[in-house]
Amino acid sequence: MEIDYRDKLVLAPMVRVGTLPFRLLAAEYGADITYGEEIIDHRLLKCDRRINGALGSVDFVEKATGAVAFRTCPEERNRVVFQMGTSDAVRALRAAEMVCRDVAAIDVNMGCPRSFSLSGGMGAALLSKPDLIHDILTTLKRNLEIPVTCKIRLLNSPKETVELARRIEKTGVPALAVHGRKVADRPRDPANWNEIADVVSAVSIPIIANGDVFDYEDFERIKITTGASSVMVARGALWNASIFSSTGKLPWDVVKREYVRKSILWDNDIKSTKHTLKEMIIHYSCLELPEGKSVTKSETLADIALLYGEEGYYEQISRSRSSLKELHELDFSNTLVI
Repeated sequence: MEIDYRDKLVLAPMVRVGTLPFRLLAAEYGADITYGEEIIDHRLLKCDRRINGALGSVDFVEKATGAVAFRTCPEERNRVVFQMGTSDAVRALRAAEMVCRDVAAIDVNMGCPRSFSLSGGMGAALLSKPDLIHDILTTLKRNLEIPVTCKIRLLNSPKETVELARRIEKTGVPALAVHGRKVADRPRDPANWNEIADVVSAVSIPIIANGDVFDYEDFERIKITTGASSVMVARGALWNASIFSSTGKLPWDVVKREYVRKSILWDNDIKSTKHTLKEMIIHYSCLELPEGKSVTKSETLADIALLYGEEGYYEQISRSRSSLKELHELDFSNTLVI
């Protein structure tokens, strides 16, 4: 299966945000490709793949804790990208082979500046190891039937970034995502679109430009400035996922409530749901106001549903799941009798 990486609006990978409900929300508003949050290869290798009949999802569940590391569903099969954190080609392949039949593509994170990633030789630590980058990408490409890409940041000079991009292109990847900031830069620092343009001019594969996209009009602005084939958005989508809509953003309260409903429908992790809601609230309001305090105190999705007036929907979904569970148990018992 191949993905056309040209002229696409892309949801960026975001830790604790890019779970199934948010990816489906972004796609509903117009995202063409949706990246999941980064999952470390070590963690995935400690999981079992399970079909969740009650939800209609495919879950990768930690054997020791029962926690869901990654959840997807057939609806997003042709657009969801599994982003992996890794520092080893063999281990990366073992992890990728677990999920490759359930996702559209694999992406290797080479831009995360967090200390956890750097200390493990992952994320932005890979930017200074071009031979290891080559080993990881070529190993994955040689053994998988789905596209393999990576996402990088700018290096210390435009020349270094271009040289790395050219080496990555030689591995045969079909596209490259470039975040227009260096490792030391913070989100408040402006993204350097001109240095993304340098990369675009130096390679022939599609470049996915990332950085400072906050309105629908910015998609076209960054494409014109950089010459990039496609555009990736992170915070702009987090604050209002309807940024992908060509008809304009919806009120954030509407988007927020739809996120809550999707979190209920797909039984999203409560910590992920709370984190995403709090990031929205911080941007538009304040966590010290009643809504923010209530989200912080919430312990379950039932609490969240009550806060946003969705308790009826929560009860409806809960009853539906209970009925499905009873049917599955009945089918299983009948099979044993036979």
